[in-house]
Amino acid sequence: MKADAVFEGGGVRGLAFTGAILAMEDEQVEWERLAGTSAGAVIAALLASGYRSAEILELLKEMDFSKFRGKSFLNYIPIVGSLFELMIHLGLYNNKYLEEWMDSILAAKGIRTFADLPEDKLKIIASDVSNGEILIMPDDLSKYRMTPGDLKVSTAVMMSASLPFFFRPVIWKSKGRYKSYILDGGLLSNFPIWIFDSKEEPRFPTFGFRFVKDEIKMGAVIPTPVHLFKNIFKTMLQAHDLRHLTEETKERTIQIPTGGISATDFELSEEEMNFLYESGYSSAKAFLEGWDFEKYKEMRKKNKKL
Repeated sequence: MKADAVFEGGGVRGLAFTGAILAMEDEQVEWERLAGTSAGAVIAALLASGYRSAEILELLKEMDFSKFRGKSFLNYIPIVGSLFELMIHLGLYNNKYLEEWMDSILAAKGIRTFADLPEDKLKIIASDVSNGEILIMPDDLSKYRMTPGDLKVSTAVMMSASLPFFFRPVIWKSKGRYKSYILDGGLLSNFPIWIFDSKEEPRFPTFGFRFVKDEIKMGAVIPTPVHLFKNIFKTMLQAHDLRHLTEETKERTIQIPTGGISATDFELSEEEMNFLYESGYSSAKAFLEGWDFEKYKEMRKKNKKL
């Protein structure tokens, strides 16, 4: 079966996607187009480059997650150093480790820029906060007077995974345009399930892969500025995509429980890694047992008539 795939952002929880992908491979699913945000962009890029689930799992297990906190000398000065990092660089850590890691992994498959991939194979989501707009790569490169051959896939992934304030924004000096500050795609669409949709009847399904997590409860007490910021940020990540989670989109989305593991838990234990993997695998298996593409298309037709 051919299918498109869209992967949600979620930091280290992206390891759960490898289990879900294996379940899809067990059913002979072949990926046509892939898209993702943040951690989902990592998975989508690796799949688009020809990696399989078992290879991706090994790569992620070997990754040194502690290096995601790319520190300067200021980070080692308690409190004051972090404040200076935020003031000077607009983020606590640099995210170069991810770009360099992706560079080496993709090079092994002969992939460097988007021009090395089949046209329309991969779409990565980021946020251009200078211009206040979503950035879909490589589709939007023409706005910056660039071509797919001008942008490394690894750089696009790093942009998509630049969590605000945690990582420094990527300062992108594109051709003939003032510099832009690029941040995590989750600011505008953490789960871009809509990206391959069209008005015509689909030839094959688009499967979404999304983490099950608690949503903000209205009326929650906000006792400190820190709590307020956390709730504002969670709202930004959820509000846009919740509008797209209709009955139709839920019908084609694999919901993966991730327990209490957060996006920035960079010191996962072996037990936690196994939990994420098994959760992804069992969730996708259960989904496929009830999946009926013809039934989905009928539901889609009915919704269009309403």
